[in-house]
Amino acid sequence: MFVIIGYIFMSACIFGAYAAHGGELHVLWQPVELVIIFGGGLGAMIVAYGSNLKGILKAAPGVLKGSPYGKSFYMDLFALMFEVLSKVRKEGLMSIEGDVENPDASPLFAKYASIAKDHHVVEFICDYLRLMVGGNLNAFEIENLMDVEIETHHHESEIPAQFFAKLGDGLPAFGIVAAVMGVVHTMGSLHLPPAELGKLIGAALVGTFMGILLAYGFVGPLATILEGKANESTRVFQTIKITLLASLNGYAPQVAVEFGRKAMEGHIRPSFLELEEYVKNKKG
Repeated sequence: MFVIIGYIFMSACIFGAYAAHGGELHVLWQPVELVIIFGGGLGAMIVAYGSNLKGILKAAPGVLKGSPYGKSFYMDLFALMFEVLSKVRKEGLMSIEGDVENPDASPLFAKYASIAKDHHVVEFICDYLRLMVGGNLNAFEIENLMDVEIETHHHESEIPAQFFAKLGDGLPAFGIVAAVMGVVHTMGSLHLPPAELGKLIGAALVGTFMGILLAYGFVGPLATILEGKANESTRVFQTIKITLLASLNGYAPQVAVEFGRKAMEGHIRPSFLELEEYVKNKKG
């Protein structure tokens, strides 16, 4: 929503001020130069990110959606972790073997639809609970393994943001390419009257304008949004990591969940009492 609002506000200010100053908007419509700018930019990005295009196209619509990792998601995540760790504490690690081996059929995971539908989160939880059940790794080894996986995940989730950032960096240069080609065309038309030459030069300069506007006004902000979404997803894994390690080091489930709560961003972090009440109600 804010993406659309921002685009409308920016366009209204830029083009509205230009029109109010006596500029003719139709002069700025140069489809050939847009093809040069976008075609050149996208072509270069296909060369650089061709093997990742499927993931980039899948992530791109996310710029128009809100974050799935809001307060309610974390509340359910902590409630699930509390139930799992409480079961481990009361019945032993082997009691959750069925849950981690087949989470789709687990009554624990089924209670929390927002968590169950995120297969990356479910897989991360189950993988490390499975290692804990196996009992062959200590807390230090599991922590190192978690760090490696989280770093890999973060690198992969940042690729769409890098794509748009690089595209934004390149568009001004392709705008110059479009402008130069327009000047070349103008130089071959010097026999035309001054008024006609003025139109050709103005059309050529539009390429530079459009390249800069598209880069910093439209494409660059998308890279920032996608980078933020990558950081949000990484923070979920860090929260799970802190909670599981606290339990592995002998802390009670409620304390382990509190460790995880501290890893949340302040604007969505519930209070200690709010989370405690929610977790107990969900378990009951």
